[in-house]
Amino acid sequence: YAEHRDPLHQVGSLLEAKAVHTGRSAYNHLLALAATHSIPKSRVHEVIEMTGLENVASKRVGGFSLGMGQRLGIAVALLGDPQTLILDEPVNGLDPDGVLWVRHLTRHLAAQGRTVFLSSHLMSEMSVTADHVIILGRGKVLADASMDDLTSRVGTTRVTVRTPSPDLLASAIAGPEVGVTGTPDGALSITGIDATRIGEAAFHAGVLLHELTPVKASLEQAYLELTQDDVEYRSEVAA
Repeated sequence: YAEHRDPLHQVGSLLEAKAVHTGRSAYNHLLALAATHSIPKSRVHEVIEMTGLENVASKRVGGFSLGMGQRLGIAVALLGDPQTLILDEPVNGLDPDGVLWVRHLTRHLAAQGRTVFLSSHLMSEMSVTADHVIILGRGKVLADASMDDLTSRVGTTRVTVRTPSPDLLASAIAGPEVGVTGTPDGALSITGIDATRIGEAAFHAGVLLHELTPVKASLEQAYLELTQDDVEYRSEVAA
């Protein structure tokens, strides 16, 4: 980073949003950073509007909530219109609308051809935002794959089926690798056979299906399986 002549134009980062002069207003904080790279005032106004800070731009940063501090940190990252962004826990402290805004913003920036790195422990958020996942454990790279590849190769893929004839279906798909278990809501959870083969077997056996849904392992399941031997702290659930 230090080797760039104009780093704000190369890499925008959100690492610690509250690392600002608390006595400055959001506008003056951005203006001071802009001056270091000859970024015009018009760009300061643009990022203030982009991040929804218009109503608080003149207020001192020391009085900002966690969520508003995050928005200011994202505004700083965007200030130089960089091609690479590094955002550490960008939705921390944001309300649901803010979380959705960050999700749409990051995907929009990536669609423009930029590289956007997100660091987060929120698996549910990453599963709907990221295209590619790198999982680290104790300093080692445990996974480096696309979201689809990661969730498909880790954990057990199952199929949720609803039918008024569960016993007939179980007989039709019986096999040494096939597992059929009932769920509390009356569905069947089936492993060892894919949805296509289940549908074909049901058709030939004359079994009516109300639902046939493939369910991949979630990112959270993949993460837990990959890191089970590489976590620094482990908690045990009491029986």
